[in-house]
Amino acid sequence: MAVKIRLARRGRKKAAQFDIVVADARAPRDGRFIEKLGTYDPNTNPASINFDGDKAFDWIMKGAQPTDTVRAMLSYRGVLYRKHLQLGVIKGAISQETADQRYNEWMEQKNAKIEDKRTSLGTAQAEKRQAQLAAETKVREARAEAIRQRQAAAAAAAAPAAEATESTEAAAETTEEAGA
Repeated sequence: MAVKIRLARRGRKKAAQFDIVVADARAPRDGRFIEKLGTYDPNTNPASINFDGDKAFDWIMKGAQPTDTVRAMLSYRGVLYRKHLQLGVIKGAISQETADQRYNEWMEQKNAKIEDKRTSLGTAQAEKRQAQLAAETKVREARAEAIRQRQAAAAAAAAPAAEATESTEAAAETTEEAGA
């Protein structure tokens, strides 16, 4: 029986999420599986990959074949590197302590890279948001200044008209007083 480590789709249309499962190669994609190892969500940035690395390592060592996508995920999370080191231990090329030390150093570096990417994405989004707010503030201030100028122009235009109306009314009053 050929055993594969592959993705099983779930989630709604155009918002796919996947389960990372160990299944018989003859089983349908979303059908029966032997064991669920974790989840994969490609809709986030960076993509969320959550699975039990120890279980995946055990299945890889037992001979389960990952699909191309799952192989990339296992490589990204260090399961394949751990397998490589373990094969060296089995052959006697290195000791188990050396293999564990190399794997832990690699994991620390990888986790640091992943965290740097997350923080850089977060700061980039924050900077983009600040730039948008600054642009909106600039536009709002320009509109407010244009409204003030229109109001001042309307007030200036209304002032001579009001003076003319007042002078006309004053002249009419003086003629009424003179006529009376």
